[in-house]
Amino acid sequence: MRKILNTAHIYMIVGLVSGLYYRELTKAKDFEGDTQLAVVHTHVLALGMLFFLVVLALEKQFALSSQRLFTWFFWTYNAGLVVTVGTMTLHGTLTVLGHSSSDAIAGIAGLGHVLLTVGLVLFFITAGKCLPGASRPKDAEATRSEAAAPSASPGSPAGADS
Repeated sequence: MRKILNTAHIYMIVGLVSGLYYRELTKAKDFEGDTQLAVVHTHVLALGMLFFLVVLALEKQFALSSQRLFTWFFWTYNAGLVVTVGTMTLHGTLTVLGHSSSDAIAGIAGLGHVLLTVGLVLFFITAGKCLPGASRPKDAEATRSEAAAPSASPGSPAGADS
């Protein structure tokens, strides 16, 4: 759990620093146009800090890290987020500095998005394996039979109808 909390904390720091970087760079260069730097900090805070705080709560409740796929999710998702945010920062910085970015940057950003997607799929598979529910046929049958069986209300004799 400490690793998840530390990850959220690192993303909080990176998110705040990236917002400061955006503000100071655009102010220093008197830049007033659109740039991807404007959304880097929100991406880091939402997809990094907030997401891992949610993962932390789910870990506390359901022990997600006990699943083998959790490690795959953790590193794949983080790699995707770092690549995505890194290319957004590079592209935005080039825009502010008046340079054009190459198609390679767009390709690398696409790779980051693919890694994020794979990480999210792994996360949902991991979460699905940890949650109790009707995904297992025997559990579903037991739940249905319990729901269909008449139950006595507290304090009344079994089978007595009022």
